Amino acid sequence: MSVSAADVKALREKTGLGIMDCKRALSEVDGDVEKAVEYLRKKGAMKAAKRSGRETSEGTIGYYIHSNCKIGVLVELRCETDFAAKNDEFVELARNLAMHVAGSPVSPLAVSREGICQDLVAKERDIYEAEVANKPEQIRAKIVDGKLNKFYSDVVLMEQDYIKDDKKKVKDVLQDAMAKIGENITIARFARFRLGEA
Repeated sequence: MSVSAADVKALREKTGLGIMDCKRALSEVDGDVEKAVEYLRKKGAMKAAKRSGRETSEGTIGYYIHSNCKIGVLVELRCETDFAAKNDEFVELARNLAMHVAGSPVSPLAVSREGICQDLVAKERDIYEAEVANKPEQIRAKIVDGKLNKFYSDVVLMEQDYIKDDKKKVKDVLQDAMAKIGENITIARFARFRLGEA
């Protein structure tokens, strides 16, 4: 099937990928631009999964200071090579992640679930179990697990809705960046400061 130049251009604008990658993707999905975006995301997610075990020893510190100068955030974003660390898109991603942490409705407590203090998780679980004590026994555990997953989606950075596109989670944004840049990318840590907070 022949792919139109207009469709290639539209797909390039949506994804930032090269002409040949866009042509191939459009050929795979019979010229449908939306399906091509989905196809490329799935392909990128598979490539990102292969890269996820690779060491990330380079990177940058993204920062954001809110306009009122009362909130500031630092994010350590890592990648595999110095070349990628200097890439404009990588640097912009680090800054956008810092902006996300500053503007998130709920301040994240950790990058991943593993970083959340287990005492806090146990305390939340106890609260949820008390809330569902009057429910039928066979559904209590499911309700508690659902509430705990909601808690994680609020306070774990990778699971939060991305502030610049609430149809994506932060982990999706990272996967998209890995697919585009071609390297493993990780958020090592972050720090959020609010004037007057201990």
